[in-house]
Amino acid sequence: MTSYSMLIRIVRLTLDPAHGDAFYDHFESVAPRIRQFDGCEHLELWTDAAYPNVVITHSHWADDDALQAYRKSELFRSAWATVKPLFAARPQAFSANVAHPASDIEAALPNT
Repeated sequence: MTSYSMLIRIVRLTLDPAHGDAFYDHFESVAPRIRQFDGCEHLELWTDAAYPNVVITHSHWADDDALQAYRKSELFRSAWATVKPLFAARPQAFSANVAHPASDIEAALPNT
C-alpha cells in the first residue's frame, strides 16, 4: 500500500442554536486566513443534513506537522476563543491519512 502524507481533519461542532449566526459570521471572516495558512490545502464547512445546528469543518493539511503548527498559532487561538462559547456540546475531532485516494479509484474504473 502506498503511503500518502496528506492529513484530513474533520471537526464536528454542535452549536447552541441561539449562536448559529455568530458562528457563521465568524467562520466567513476567518476561513480565508485559515485556508492561506501554510500547509492548509483545502477547507470547507458542512452542515449536518439531519441536525442544522451541527456543523463540520473538513480540511486537508500537507501533513500532521502543518496541522500542529496551525493549532499552535495565534490565528487558531483567536478563532477558537471566539467560537468555543458558541458550542452546545464538546467538539469531536478526527484526523486521518489518505490510504487510497479517489484519483487511484477513478484510474481503476473500466473504460466504457
